[in-house]
Amino acid sequence: MKRNNRVGLMQYCSTRGGVHGWDFHEVLFSGFAPDGGMFMPENVPVLSPNTLRTWKGLTYTQLVVEVASLFIPTRLIPRLDLEVLVGEALTGFSVPEVLRIARLKEGLSILELFHGDTMAFKDLAMTCTVRFLNYFLKKQNRTAIVLVGTSGDTGGSAVQSARGLRGLDLVVVYPRGRITPVQEKHMTTCLEDNVHVFSADGSSDDIDRPLRRLFADQELVSSHSLMSLNSVNWSRVMVQLAHFIYAYLELSGIEHTEADGDLPELEVVVPTGGAGNIAAGYIVKLMGLPLKLVAMVNSNDIVHRTVTMGDFSMASKVTQTLAPAIDIQDPYNMERLFWLLLGRDGAAVKNMMEEFQQSHRHSLPENQRRLLSHVLSTGTVTDEGILETMRRCWEENQYVLCPHTAVAVWHHYHCPHSPGLNRCYIATASPAKFQATVQRAGLTFELPDAVLALDKLATRYQNLERSSNWCKDWEDILREKIQSLSSARKTRQSYNS
Repeated sequence: MKRNNRVGLMQYCSTRGGVHGWDFHEVLFSGFAPDGGMFMPENVPVLSPNTLRTWKGLTYTQLVVEVASLFIPTRLIPRLDLEVLVGEALTGFSVPEVLRIARLKEGLSILELFHGDTMAFKDLAMTCTVRFLNYFLKKQNRTAIVLVGTSGDTGGSAVQSARGLRGLDLVVVYPRGRITPVQEKHMTTCLEDNVHVFSADGSSDDIDRPLRRLFADQELVSSHSLMSLNSVNWSRVMVQLAHFIYAYLELSGIEHTEADGDLPELEVVVPTGGAGNIAAGYIVKLMGLPLKLVAMVNSNDIVHRTVTMGDFSMASKVTQTLAPAIDIQDPYNMERLFWLLLGRDGAAVKNMMEEFQQSHRHSLPENQRRLLSHVLSTGTVTDEGILETMRRCWEENQYVLCPHTAVAVWHHYHCPHSPGLNRCYIATASPAKFQATVQRAGLTFELPDAVLALDKLATRYQNLERSSNWCKDWEDILREKIQSLSSARKTRQSYNS
């Protein structure tokens, strides 16, 4: 499927080769591509060393604007509008600079991405993406339905970003009993009419199956303006590019290099589930930043096995760990990495991913595995390793890690520094969301008032029960919900505020 060629403008294509020439607006409202692939820019812009040096003094919010402007043509969102949208999206964070770097002992630098409403890194890209959506909906006097499956944090972030918006209905599905009470309450305590929460008796990978089937129904997608806010959505990955660039400018030591000298390398260690952050990091690397990427996983180690053995296959079941937001056996953003590493060969990626979706396994040829291992290192951490890392970081720094951040920081304690190489560890969530694990590590963390207040709020959600044909049953229930929301919209006034 090819749109008209728009010379000189950023265009997007599917990782599976069936879609080319789409613009940012079309991609923003699409989620998965019609051929089942994921959208990517047809060309990745390269940042010169001089550009990077001029960006050194920018705030994180200004960096997001600069990055977004590379991928969103001004004919779609004029520069002044973009600055307003990003500025509004990134207000209300609990620290004025939006992000914060904790510089601890022994070169342990932690990039805190969790100062938004739901205390998780998803708030950064989600708030911006929802603002972009709302901008277009208002402009076009239309509405949309967003369908989101979550492993914990994405759902809450989507709810808090979209609650009360008249142009959007949000349908969220989360895995019952597999997320923390705070993660659950960030979703179920939202009583706004445009938010609809489902609690499913299964894992987040189970939830992905009926959602993929719904998004594959092009008639359903087009007739009900159905879209995704998972990191399937390119806009989410696009905004995440900015925190890698921010980390690089703050921690690489670029300010100490000569104007015509080589750029210094920065190692960035990321706790990894769906691999959206890793995809963003690799795109930033292709944009010209010398990043050394490390993906750290818990016992759900498909990314680790893929990189080290070429074994891209799901385990028989998702293991519940102390880092539930990365309890994922289908890291769908790996498709974006495969596409980039295989020279944008859509046919090869289509064959690979269709085999994986049908059989839940694929073996990478050794030459492809080597390509992947050259751009990505990995490690895997047990629950005991998570607790040990949390305790050690507290003992040495009086700093409490969330269990996901501990998955990354384990690397600091077990993989010695290369001389002269700076490192950054991505903190994806606040320890306030994982009190039981903090206590299990023998630590304490004072809960913010916003978390304590959640216990006093009413809740609303609907259960999706396990059955002999649960995937089809869940698909039918969600399809009916989408159709009823769309029908209700048509009987109301058009979107006008």
